[in-house]
Amino acid sequence: MRLSSKQISLLVLTALIVLAPLFFPSSFYYRVGALVFINGLAVVGIVILTGYAGQISLGHAGFAGIGAYACALAPEHFGIHVGLAALLGAAISAVLAYLVGRPILRLQGYYLGVASLGFGILVAMVLSNEAAVTGGPDGIQVNDLGLRRLLNDLGLSLSNSEFWYAFSGFALLVGAWIALNLHNSPTGRAWRALHGSEVAARTVGVDVARLKLQAFVISAVYASASGSLLALQNRFITPEVAGYMHSIEMVTMAVLGGAGSVLGAIFGATILTVLPQVLTVFAEYEMMMLGLVMMLVMIFMREGVLPSLLRLFRGRGE
Repeated sequence: MRLSSKQISLLVLTALIVLAPLFFPSSFYYRVGALVFINGLAVVGIVILTGYAGQISLGHAGFAGIGAYACALAPEHFGIHVGLAALLGAAISAVLAYLVGRPILRLQGYYLGVASLGFGILVAMVLSNEAAVTGGPDGIQVNDLGLRRLLNDLGLSLSNSEFWYAFSGFALLVGAWIALNLHNSPTGRAWRALHGSEVAARTVGVDVARLKLQAFVISAVYASASGSLLALQNRFITPEVAGYMHSIEMVTMAVLGGAGSVLGAIFGATILTVLPQVLTVFAEYEMMMLGLVMMLVMIFMREGVLPSLLRLFRGRGE
């Protein structure tokens, strides 16, 4: 039986998540791995918006902030469980993405990027300035999810870092599965037609405005979920999660690994999450080395690291 590219991608991702802990020298690497998965989930949303539909957003960290602060504020003010608060954050992000996306998605190119960046900055400013509610720049505590204690009571003993590695990895697998299914769906094919040429897509009957908005809303839910996971893992959150630098990181991760590929984007998230940990040995030269690596990739691997490497290996095989 021949496996489809979707099945191969999911099998590769599952194998990497399951086998990676065999090479972890300490529990610290479980935390780094969980952070890779959380960033990867947000970046998969960028793949749907940018890689599939060809739209750019520089304000998606705003949705991550909404998801994160929903986990902190909803249990405190409304008494709901923190897990339900994460779902509430995703719903709020979807509604806001719909309301914000309708006007700004009429823009194109740099104008769209700047408009979306403005939304992200606005969310970050609200979270920073409304200190009476959000805790301001000092941040706010987040309740424990409670799922790890339940698993321990059932006999599955996991440390905190092991639990969040497994939970975040599972969330990433679900997000990747959804994105890969969307790629080959009628909606995904319409997105790719839209990415190629809006004029041509409109000519063959594609509802361009609706599909743009659809991709924007779905990617916002991904960003919100990643923000919620980050808040739940750290049990603490600050407005930095909604900062514009976080938005730039998301886009950079996707482009670095390959914005048109789910696995490529996750690979990019892995590089930009792990590389700063490795480059700490260079002390004050860390940021310079990171910038140099990114420049070299953008110059010599314009499609992204993973697609470029796969193309190279295929060329050698032939």
